[in-house]
Amino acid sequence: MKKRKGFIVLVLSFFALSILAFSPNEASASSKKKSAYVDVSVATLWTEPGLLRTLDAPSASNPVQLDEWINSMKYEDKLWLVGNLETQALYGSKVTILEERGKWVKVAVANQLTPRNEAGYPGWMPKGQVKTGKAFEQQFKKGFALVKAPKTWLYSDSKHRSKFMEISFDTRLPLLQVKKGKVKVMTPSNGAKWLDKKDVALYQDEKDIPVPTGKDIVQSGKEFLGLPYLWAGMSGFGFDCSGFTYTMYHANGVTIPRDSTVQAQQGKKVERKDLKSGDLLFFAYDEGKGKVHHVGMYIGDGKMIHSPNSSTHVRIDEIKTSGYGEEYAGARRYLD
Repeated sequence: MKKRKGFIVLVLSFFALSILAFSPNEASASSKKKSAYVDVSVATLWTEPGLLRTLDAPSASNPVQLDEWINSMKYEDKLWLVGNLETQALYGSKVTILEERGKWVKVAVANQLTPRNEAGYPGWMPKGQVKTGKAFEQQFKKGFALVKAPKTWLYSDSKHRSKFMEISFDTRLPLLQVKKGKVKVMTPSNGAKWLDKKDVALYQDEKDIPVPTGKDIVQSGKEFLGLPYLWAGMSGFGFDCSGFTYTMYHANGVTIPRDSTVQAQQGKKVERKDLKSGDLLFFAYDEGKGKVHHVGMYIGDGKMIHSPNSSTHVRIDEIKTSGYGEEYAGARRYLD
């Protein structure tokens, strides 16, 4: 297996910079917070508790109904989410509880790198969507199943007669058993469930995920062409621009920052003439000289795959397309 030297240096440097942004007291307080695990297929994190509209109820229940929620929203409804949502977290993801307020908890999502909090990306979610305790985490010692299909079903039985929950690409669940094309996994609070083996990849440890090529990352992205945009989206139910690039990398074993503004500061700077498949492309206000507001992924031949905005979906465009070409602000490479 190839070594991840460049990637490891990148991540350690990022964490070093993040930690410096906190006082010793803040770092100490954060370390004392308790861990929990996302107990719904996709948890949606808000900027403040209690912002839910009536139509957002399917996203805040347990179980959630993501397709029902997303499909019920018109363009204006989706646009309202901009600035009100923070991010999303997948089933079984580890979070750190930072604060509790009534029926809501503020959490930091592990592995979603950000300078905003050393524990992970912060946001508010319903308390009923998390499960506390260390028992679930201990199950990962036996390995895990990584969902590679855009979406797949968990079943209550090995013969797949009873559907339990539809889960997203990049979901990781503890591996218990492999049996005749079926995979038995553990869930945070509902015991063992079953998956179709063809929809997952099995690993003993995160480091066992094969080092991807840029083309591997691009191929993952193409599986989602046509998927509607969702502000803060991080799943096969809907992505925002940086949620899309983050998830394509993370599902291939590479963790990059969550937001486009930070993605644009990490990795290796790449000149436009040297672009390769998988490189991240950034776009900024003031004809590319201002704040970064969008990210896409280079696929070759002057084109990119991206999740543009609330009015559209994951698609392929030429970099020079109006609205992007004049705002091109550079590129970064996260693979050796």
